[in-house]
Formats: sequence, structure tokens, C-alpha cells
Amino acid sequence: ANGIASEIDRVGLAGSGSGAQPRGVINTAGIGAVAGGTNGAAPTYAHMVGLEEAVAIANADVGALKFCTNAKMRAQLRLTQVFANTNGMPVFENNQIMGYETGITNSMPSNLTKGSASGVCSAIAFGNWADLLIGFWSGLDLILDPYALATSGGRRIVAERANEPFDTSAR
Repeated sequence: ANGIASEIDRVGLAGSGSGAQPRGVINTAGIGAVAGGTNGAAPTYAHMVGLEEAVAIANADVGALKFCTNAKMRAQLRLTQVFANTNGMPVFENNQIMGYETGITNSMPSNLTKGSASGVCSAIAFGNWADLLIGFWSGLDLILDPYALATSGGRRIVAERANEPFDTSAR
């Protein structure tokens, strides 16, 4: 169940939208984006302000606004000063960026590519997460199959939603 929940988080944030995968927030066209640079860049306070501005320009700065990123970016933002060369406040402090609560999940990608920065860029998103809707048209059934791996002493667990099996085999 935890593995399935993690996959739901991943596709809700970064799903490709192809095949049976829903389109995640960061792959949705038409939402405001703030580019770090042609070849990626270390995030700055100005980038966070830019994300807030993009949401406001879209008249979407209402509700429970929050940032969301991954553990690698949290570490980077703890080392990034709000105003460079001041030895002042870090961009990320007390689980917040700019006074907004910030969710940390490793379901937010840290292996993105921007220009020549290949596989090392992270995503940061900002918005009203209550607006992210994920619909399920049935429940989740977990079925233990003691027969499929019986000769090796293993068990097969099948998680099924609306006749779409997600198979995980354990030994």
C-alpha cells in the first residue's frame, strides 16, 4: 500500500501523461513556470518570488498556498541566502519558504535535465495543493496469491484497482 501511495504521489506531481499515466503538475502545459537558466541554475530567493508571481498573475493565489520540492532542494535552499552575500536568513527555514509551508517529498523529481545540466536539476512547485484532484473510480484490492511463487517459498501480492493490476512479488 505504501508503494502504491508513493506512485500516486509521483504521477500526481510528475506523471508524463502518456500511456496509463496521468499528467502530473510539473508536466501540465499552461501553468506558470520560472526557468533557472538555459542550463539550469542554483535556485535563488528571486526564483521563489517568481513562482509566487506566476501563480498570482494567473489569478490563482488563493487558498492554502504551499511550496513543494524534494530533499535535495531543501538542503540547497537551506544553504541559499535570501539576499546574497549578507550572511542572513536562508531561503528555506522552519519548513517554510517566504512564510509558506513547504512540503518535502522525494516523489518530486531531482533528476531533470535543463540544457546541458543533464539529470541533476530538481523541481519546485508552488500553488494551492487542495486544487490537485486525483480521482479513483473504485477501491484498492490487495490480494495475496500463495500459489504463483509456491515452489520458491514466495508470495505474490496483487494490488488491483478497476481491473488494472499492479503486481509486486515478494520472496
